[in-house]
Amino acid sequence: MNGSMDWPSHRVQTVPWQQASRAGTKEDRIVREIDVLLPPKIAEEDIALDPDLAAQMEEVVREVTVLDQTHSDDLNSLTRMLLRSESVASSKIEEIEASAVDFAKALNGMKSNASAVSMVAATAALEGMVGSVAKERPITLTGITDAHRALMLDDPYEGRYAGKVRDVQNWIGGSDHSPRGALHIPPPCETVDEYLTDLIEFSNRTDVPVLAQAAIAHAQFESIHPFTDGNGRIGRALINTILRRRGTTTRVVVPLASALVAQRDRYFSLLGRYRDGEATPIIRSFVAGSLIAARESQTTAKRLAEIPAQWNEQVGRLRRGAATAQLLEQIAHHPVITVEEARRLVNAPTSSVYTAVERLAAAGILVPLTHRKRDQVWGAQAILNELDDLSLRIEMASRPPR
Repeated sequence: MNGSMDWPSHRVQTVPWQQASRAGTKEDRIVREIDVLLPPKIAEEDIALDPDLAAQMEEVVREVTVLDQTHSDDLNSLTRMLLRSESVASSKIEEIEASAVDFAKALNGMKSNASAVSMVAATAALEGMVGSVAKERPITLTGITDAHRALMLDDPYEGRYAGKVRDVQNWIGGSDHSPRGALHIPPPCETVDEYLTDLIEFSNRTDVPVLAQAAIAHAQFESIHPFTDGNGRIGRALINTILRRRGTTTRVVVPLASALVAQRDRYFSLLGRYRDGEATPIIRSFVAGSLIAARESQTTAKRLAEIPAQWNEQVGRLRRGAATAQLLEQIAHHPVITVEEARRLVNAPTSSVYTAVERLAAAGILVPLTHRKRDQVWGAQAILNELDDLSLRIEMASRPPR
């Protein structure tokens, strides 16, 4: 069955518009009215899925549960990997990209480019937002604004709005100076608090299918667009926050953004269809993407479990408790590391730590991520390769057949 459920569409309202300052073209300056889109209130809306989609959703939840509850010995490294994978892909959707080296430098607090710093901030925002909830801890406005603050605080242009719900009109696309020609004009700023209250109530419900809830909550968040910037990344963080709140996950995040970035234009089109009253298409997309992401993440979990044995073969026999043996255990959970961090993690003299790093580098386990003599950043090559491979596998599997 491919039926679509009934869902209320957004309502158009014409409101006055006046530029705060004279800028842009003459066409920008003469705009006096704009058409904003008012989302429906959804806190008490019913979600009625057709049986086929409901069955697919149950299969995805099972796969996510398998991912979350197995490979317990490797979950620390897996959790960090999936967290970073989701944050990087979510940033790519906003056309924010950085090399692995720049991202690694930014992760370690070293000087890097703005895109890499933004990706690290997205990781902190996602981790904080997901970590703020549990079955007994609901989603709150504070949790959302705290995540936005972590995301935008160091942004040179939007930092002053970090953690603050917008008090101005914003828009998507079109001119930089007015909503002329915009693809979407969200509701007026004076309505945002009420919309967020409604959305949070919907997001905390426990009587609706969780993946449908996550898809609709995300689409609704993007329609409200409650911040001056960063809405896409916070809205996608809301997806995994709902999964954690409902207990679908307890330790990992599902890297759904890697599936979304593979069909970026289609993803934006589905958000537009949601505004037209079609909720089923974006739910279907999230179900398909989550299934791919969960299964590929399970493959990554198995590969991570095999890496320590491969390392032991590469480095050879080690004395138990030796600095090299200790460091080998630690880099599974800290795949990007400096010697200074290694010193804090390894109970051994500094000279022994340096020797351990050199030995692991000679064995090809650690590779330099920067070209400098001091404060060198090292990466566990096998783990970083798997991080890239995971994102690529999800993207490739999510692309439509030619």
